[in-house]
Amino acid sequence: MSGIVMPRPDDEVLARRGEIVAALKRLVPGEGVIDAAVEMRAYESDALTAYRQLPLVVVLPETVEQVSAVLRYCHENNVKVVPRGAGTSLSGGALPVGDGVLLSMMKFNQVLDIDPANRAAVVQPGVTNLGITRAVEHLGFYYAPDPSSQIACSIGGNIAENSGGVHCLKYGLTTNNVLGLEMVLVTGEVIRLGGKHLDAEGYDILALMTGSEGLLGVVTEVTVRILQKPETARAALIGFPTSEDGGQCVADIIGAGIIPGGMEMMDELAINAAEDFVNAGYPRDAGALLIVELDGPEAEVDYLLGEIEAIARRNKASSLRVSTSEEERNTFWAGRKAAFPAVGRISPDYLCMDGTIPRKALPEVLTRMRALGETHGLRCANVFHAGDGNLHPLILYDANQPGQLEAAEAFGADILKLCVEFDGVLTGEHGVGIEKRDLMPEMFTEDDLKQQQRVKCAFDPKQLLNPGKVFPVLHRCAELGRMHVHKGQLPFPDIPRF
Repeated sequence: MSGIVMPRPDDEVLARRGEIVAALKRLVPGEGVIDAAVEMRAYESDALTAYRQLPLVVVLPETVEQVSAVLRYCHENNVKVVPRGAGTSLSGGALPVGDGVLLSMMKFNQVLDIDPANRAAVVQPGVTNLGITRAVEHLGFYYAPDPSSQIACSIGGNIAENSGGVHCLKYGLTTNNVLGLEMVLVTGEVIRLGGKHLDAEGYDILALMTGSEGLLGVVTEVTVRILQKPETARAALIGFPTSEDGGQCVADIIGAGIIPGGMEMMDELAINAAEDFVNAGYPRDAGALLIVELDGPEAEVDYLLGEIEAIARRNKASSLRVSTSEEERNTFWAGRKAAFPAVGRISPDYLCMDGTIPRKALPEVLTRMRALGETHGLRCANVFHAGDGNLHPLILYDANQPGQLEAAEAFGADILKLCVEFDGVLTGEHGVGIEKRDLMPEMFTEDDLKQQQRVKCAFDPKQLLNPGKVFPVLHRCAELGRMHVHKGQLPFPDIPRF
C-alpha cells in the first residue's frame, strides 16, 4: 500500500480465526457474518481505493444488543474492530485490518422518530444523509449538512468524520446539527449522550464523539436537528478570469458581513469536466467559477444578490447569472455535486484531498498550489467550499504508471503542509484516517498528540477500535502514563505522591 504502514497483524489472533468466526456467528446468527474472501472484497477499502486490505471477518449486526455483544467479545478476546458506515470515507478511515473485525452498521437503516415541534429527528446510523431530508421534507423541513456524497453516505459516517458540505458555511458542520447519540463502548456498555433538549450538564462528550473517526465507540442511534425550508433560495453563477480573482471575491463577500447559504468554487479543469458531465450551463471560458446561494426572506435575498453582484464586478467577474426558478437553482448545484465523478472521467485515478485555510489566504494558496503541480508534474482540479476555506484539490494520476501514485501522495502532502503554513488545518471534513496520519506532526507537537491519545486510552485502553488511524506513532496507554525520571530526579518534587 504505497508508503502507508499499518500495524502488523497479530499472529495469535490470525491463528484463532476459525474460533473467532464461530463465536461471532453465534452472536449474530443468520447472514450477519461474512467470512469468505470473495464476499469480503466489497469491504476491503473505502472511497480511498488506493489502499486495500481484507478484514479478518465482516459482521453486520441488526440490533444494539448484537453490537454490544460483538464489542464485548472482541474486548475480552483482544480482537480489533473497525466500524464502517457506507464506506464513502475519503481518508481511509474505514480501511480494515487483517486481524480485525469489520463492523458494518448499514443494517441500522431506520428513521425512528420525526419531531417537528422540537425540530429534531431520531435515526439509525445507517440512514443516508439525504435520506433524513427525504423523511422530513413533506413537513417543510430538511437536514442542513450536505456532503457531495449525501445520496450514499451514512449519518453514522458523517458523525465519525464531522462531515460538512455546501451549506455548512451558514448552518454548520455535523457537530452543529447533532443533538444526541446512543453509542456502544468497546466494553459493550451502552450509553446515551445529549438528546432533544437544548443542552446537557457535564463534559461535552457529544462533541468529542463527533469527528472521533471510530476510535472511541460505535454509534447506534442519532438525534439530529432539522431546519425549516427557507422562504426563498436563489443561486448565482459567477465566472472569473482566474482562481485568484474568485478567491478575492470570496474574501470580500464574507468581509462585507454577508453569510451565504453556500459558496462553492471550481477551477477551469473542474468547470469543463462538470459541464461535460451535467450540462449545467457553466461558462467554459472562465478560469474560475463561484456558485453563491442566498436563502431567507425574498426581499433580503434580492438585496444581498445585488450586493454580491457589485462585489463580483469589483473583482473582475467575467460573467454573472442568477437562477430564476427552483429548477435552475438545482441545475446550478447539479454540476458542483457531480464534480467528483465528472473529474473521474478525465483521469484514470485521482486523490481527493481535504485541507482548510483562512479565507483571506485563498488567492495566495491557489497560486502556490499551481506551482506545486508543476513541481510534481501532475494536474490538479480544484473544487472546494470557498466560504469556509475547505479545499478539495483533486490530484489526477494513473496508478498503472510506475511512480505516479507516490508522486500524487507527495503532491497531496505538500498541499496539506501548505495549509498548515497558512495557519490552516490538515482536514476540514474528511478526517485524518490513514491518509493524513503521518502528517499530524506537521500540525501538532508530540505533547499535543500524546494528550489526544490519552483521550483515546480513556475510552479504549487496549487500542482495539480502528487501530492504525489518526495517530502517527502508536504508543501503548501504559507508556503514555509512564513517569519520566531524569538523572534520578522526579519532575516537580514538591508535589505529594502516594
